[in-house]
Amino acid sequence: MAVTIEKALELIYTNTKTKSTKIIPIEEALGSILAQDIVATHNLPPYDNSAMDGYAVKVEDSNSCVKVGCTIFAGDNFQGELNHGEAIKIMTGARIPLGTQCIVPVEDTTECADGVKLPDNLTLSKHIRLAGEDIKKGTKLLRCGDRIDAHQITLIASQGISHIEVYKKPRVALFASGNELKMHFESVEEYQLYNTNTPTLLSRAKELGCEVEFIGTASDTLEDIHAHIKSALDCDFIITSGGVSVGDADFTKEAFDAFGYEILFDKVEIKPGKPTTFGKIGDKVVLNLPGNPLAAALNFELFGRSIIYALSGAKAKFTNTIEAKMKDDFKLRAGRRTLLPGYFDGEYFSVCEQFAPGMISPLGYANAFIMVNEECDFIAKESSVKVISTKFSFVSESPKSLISC
Repeated sequence: MAVTIEKALELIYTNTKTKSTKIIPIEEALGSILAQDIVATHNLPPYDNSAMDGYAVKVEDSNSCVKVGCTIFAGDNFQGELNHGEAIKIMTGARIPLGTQCIVPVEDTTECADGVKLPDNLTLSKHIRLAGEDIKKGTKLLRCGDRIDAHQITLIASQGISHIEVYKKPRVALFASGNELKMHFESVEEYQLYNTNTPTLLSRAKELGCEVEFIGTASDTLEDIHAHIKSALDCDFIITSGGVSVGDADFTKEAFDAFGYEILFDKVEIKPGKPTTFGKIGDKVVLNLPGNPLAAALNFELFGRSIIYALSGAKAKFTNTIEAKMKDDFKLRAGRRTLLPGYFDGEYFSVCEQFAPGMISPLGYANAFIMVNEECDFIAKESSVKVISTKFSFVSESPKSLISC
């Protein structure tokens, strides 16, 4: 019996376990998932410093001509003290001397006989960056489960941290099955096709931060599929496409049974992609996708991406949607939960003019899809829909409704 999409996703998250961790230098951490909290060990800035090139002065010397002493540069360890009637020239980022009450920018002063003339109405702490105003010691900067990007590395480096603990990246193995399939670097006969599923799924898994291994294309025999499965068992996640429907030569699920395959669902109430199957072999998870290219790609975005998020250790692992409006009226046949590929321009979503489970051309146009419920047979122009992007990850820390209508 087919499960609902919600039940399928629940089974995926329940049965997919996060990987172990490792220590890496922060220069190699881009795209990794933190396996520790990052807590500030010191203030930033660590000392009161000048926000401008100018003069360190006292407020009481407003509208006065003051004598200029030495110059302090960023990185200098100046130990002197500022006195009444004096100014100390200071550069941006330099630690302010003891007794400083404000900084006057160079352009706000004029030369006078004994030094520089200060403007009226000087303000206490003006142009002074106070210690800890950016980051205070003890502040939690990043959480376990956060994905590391360039700006997270900024925070980590600011604390003098050179190595961090992260979750190991998921290792994914892929193969397709079908006597009619040839790889893009092979010659094809008029009765054969190029295998587009494997390059597509391999590329998407890499985009999502996985280490990926291509096992090959299996012929439609139990023996060859067995051999491909055996080669894939050292990975965390095995993805196949084709061989999961009810055709005479569809042997994929039968071949997996020989390895103790525990099937958690083997049909989903979804169009396209009803035969999509998910299970596990020990601690390895397996996703068997349909052979039709569009069906395989859309179901990977829904289920394969969720498996990768769960393996990765990310806190934000649930697919989320973006509110959009329909660009045009759209009619469809009710009866099954349906995925509609299309293009989202930042405001409007338009369904692909032509699409079917076996097509690949919609994948070149589409950057998103919407999911509609079983009763829906019409979506009106300007009505609100929930867009699921296929070009970037938009995720949340709790499950969200993905249904548009």
